Amino acid sequence: MTTFTQVILYTDTDGRARFRDEEIPLTEGTPASRLSQVQAASGVQFRQSPVGFRSQMHCTGAPQWVFILGGGMEIGLADGSSRVFLAGEHFYSADVLPEGATFDPSIHGHWSRQVGNQPLVTMFVKG
Repeated sequence: MTTFTQVILYTDTDGRARFRDEEIPLTEGTPASRLSQVQAASGVQFRQSPVGFRSQMHCTGAPQWVFILGGGMEIGLADGSSRVFLAGEHFYSADVLPEGATFDPSIHGHWSRQVGNQPLVTMFVKG
C-alpha cells in the first residue's frame, strides 16, 4: 500500500510540543493516481512573512495544515530542537495548549521564523 507521510507538530502528554511522522494510507484512486480518503477542511488562509520574520513562542490555536509555498520556515520547540520546511513541504500543526493549562513559553508551543533570502509564503488549511 502506498502512503503519504504527514509530519505532525503536536502537544505531548507532558505539555511539550514535539514532532512525529504518521502515514496516511492512499487507498483510493487508480494505480497511476493513488488518493487518500477526503480530509475535512473549513477554509484556507495565506500568509507572507518578510525576510527576518520570527515569532514569539506560541501554541497553535486550532489544528491546521501548513504548506510552504515559497521560501523556508523553521519551527523551534522549547526543548531546543527545530525543523526546517522548504517550499513544497508541509506539516500538520496541532500543538494546542493543553486544556486547563496556563501558557508557559518554557514548556508549551513553538516559535517560527523565515529562513533564507526569500520571503516566507505559507498556506494554512484550517481543520
